[in-house]
Amino acid sequence: MLFLFSVVFTFLALFLIPGLFISRRLSVSFSLKNIIRFFKITASKYDDEEERNGKRGAMGDKEKRAMNRMPKHVAVILDGNRRWAEKRGLKTSEGHEAGARTLMENAKDCFAMGTNTISLFAFSTENWERPEDEVNCLMALFEKHFKSEMPYFQRENIRISVIGNRSKISESLLGLIEEVEEATKSYEGKHLIIAVDYSGRFDILQACKNLAMKVKDGLIQVEDIDEKAMEKELMTKCSEFPNPDLLIRTSGEQRISNFFLWQSAYTELYFPNVLWPDFGEAEYLDALTWYQQRQRRFGRRV
Repeated sequence: MLFLFSVVFTFLALFLIPGLFISRRLSVSFSLKNIIRFFKITASKYDDEEERNGKRGAMGDKEKRAMNRMPKHVAVILDGNRRWAEKRGLKTSEGHEAGARTLMENAKDCFAMGTNTISLFAFSTENWERPEDEVNCLMALFEKHFKSEMPYFQRENIRISVIGNRSKISESLLGLIEEVEEATKSYEGKHLIIAVDYSGRFDILQACKNLAMKVKDGLIQVEDIDEKAMEKELMTKCSEFPNPDLLIRTSGEQRISNFFLWQSAYTELYFPNVLWPDFGEAEYLDALTWYQQRQRRFGRRV
């Protein structure tokens, strides 16, 4: 009897109780697979910290960043809302609503795991060509979530930046965007960038025009134009980490389309075969594990 009690107590102490704690903390289902993912991520954090502490005195800023295997900037292409709804016999608007809920849940999880900057390709320039009722639904969702999530942004000190062409955005949504940006502009450490009416081509084009105007006005010379000057004119100049370490595109599509064409030159690209509304905590842990394995194998390009 005593032996049986010891076995049961050992099981509870070593597996069940820690497992339930991990499941509750990460908001994922209780399974051996998710527990193993959690330990992999945690062990990697401790390994990285030991490496940084051991080499801190002899390393420069770039080398210190290279030792950190957790991505500082994660960019996500939110793909698959319409297909998700179609598979379930739902309206397209219901797919977008599910995608919007996933957006905020995943953003909160990313920040909780130590990511500093999150960029979301939420509405591309090409999306204006979709049916009018679908576009109106997306614009209404932006307004709804900017209003409802404002207390969270302020409570967690998350800075919000919206990048893209604002000329077609309605006055009501534009007013909300400006309000949120103004209210959070002083926050540091967590930065959420939302791309609305954005395209990589447009971003590069507007940067080139800005540089051309500076040359025309005599502020710089043609010889002053280099990669650093170009990056200062791109829309991601608003971020401490303008270039993503990891770019995720859901739905299995293996391309980045028209998102961060300049910024993604040295980015790790991850293409999970899951539609965006189904991309949750467990899938993000898979992405982090994959990213860290890449860093260990190849080393981070700085």
